[in-house]
Amino acid sequence: MEKATMSDTARLEINGQEVELPLIVGSENEVGIDISQLRAKTGAVTVDVGFKNTGSTTSSITYLDGEKGILRHRGYSIEDLAENASFLEVAYLIINGHLPNAEEYADWDTQIRHHTLVNEDMANIFKAWPTGSHPMGQLTALISSLSSFYPDSLDPHRSEDEQHRTIRRLIAKMPTIVAMLMKKAKGHPLIYPNNDLDYVSNFLNMTFKNVTEDYEIDPVFVEAMNKLLILHADHEQNCSASTVRIVGSSHSNLYACISAGIAALWGPLHGGANQKVIEMLEGIKADGGDASKFIAKAKDKNDPFRLMGFGHRVYKNYDPRARIIKKSCDDILNKMGINDPILEIAKQLEETALADPYFVERKLFPNVDFYSGIIYRAMGFPMEMFTVLFAMGRLPGWIAQWKEMRDQNQPIGRPRQIYTGETNREFVIMENR
Repeated sequence: MEKATMSDTARLEINGQEVELPLIVGSENEVGIDISQLRAKTGAVTVDVGFKNTGSTTSSITYLDGEKGILRHRGYSIEDLAENASFLEVAYLIINGHLPNAEEYADWDTQIRHHTLVNEDMANIFKAWPTGSHPMGQLTALISSLSSFYPDSLDPHRSEDEQHRTIRRLIAKMPTIVAMLMKKAKGHPLIYPNNDLDYVSNFLNMTFKNVTEDYEIDPVFVEAMNKLLILHADHEQNCSASTVRIVGSSHSNLYACISAGIAALWGPLHGGANQKVIEMLEGIKADGGDASKFIAKAKDKNDPFRLMGFGHRVYKNYDPRARIIKKSCDDILNKMGINDPILEIAKQLEETALADPYFVERKLFPNVDFYSGIIYRAMGFPMEMFTVLFAMGRLPGWIAQWKEMRDQNQPIGRPRQIYTGETNREFVIMENR
């Protein structure tokens, strides 16, 4: 990783004592104040609830400029990657720091195909779960259980080759496990991996093929799924990535760290956003399907209704991922000749909001969650699987964040706090309370 350059200092005065704190300037001229010595010099700590203004690390993986709508992985724009690369190429780039040449990619692809099968005993785990168990809970448990099947992963001092083998196993087995979730939910027999197929085609085949009939893999679906996985591959220090890093800082095994990231992603404020979009659309349909009525409700500050899938906590401009996936959304709907009232309502909301000064002035544009949920629905995925698919795409990013943290030998994560509870109290025995 390239080291950030140091430039000047910030001066802070606390109780008449002035301290100088170095400034760290990143490769894109982002500026941070290094407060690592603040407590030692002053006894004070910073408070930043939700870490909205706190950089927990330096990183060379992803650059995000929300004001300008820029997203780059290792210097490559998300537009170029989504248009020209395969998901496995992007995974290699994010994890290893450079795009693979033909020889490197062939080896990477071959190794991943070699690890696509999962142990047959994993299928038995499903028998212990109640009918209707949420697939994200199942995914969390299944990924964590891989550490039991591969106990060598528990050694934090494994060789680099062993570490890379664990990484390849995870990337290879994730589509197989996700397809298992779909099949088990339907009560259908599992479809084994076909290593003659590419990564995305293999996943779609395992997910939608039935043992009783042939399945023709639609290239439009393959392209859309490839783009969706790329668009979700990494997104800087978000909730789940930060979770993976802080769990990994204790030298927990990679499977457990990724399982923790999946648990963080499960929350409706993080990975569940595309499911919320479909639930909103279902609600509008149940109310009569008048999109303009709900646009008006969204603009009424006294109305609790929120328009899901518009705007973004980080992006204060058009989400660059949304521009890319909108075309795939249109391609799939046109290809399938979709006549679904839910999808028609979505298109009405999109067209109305993009033309409404209220949304344009506030930069409340449709984001990637708005379009991804629509695509997943059109492809035949149930809502409960949306966040699982998000996790499959985000896997390379989580791995890269974990690997970078370990390669830098970062210390165990241990935030400080400001205590606001009771001061010293005298204990009173129970008889006297």
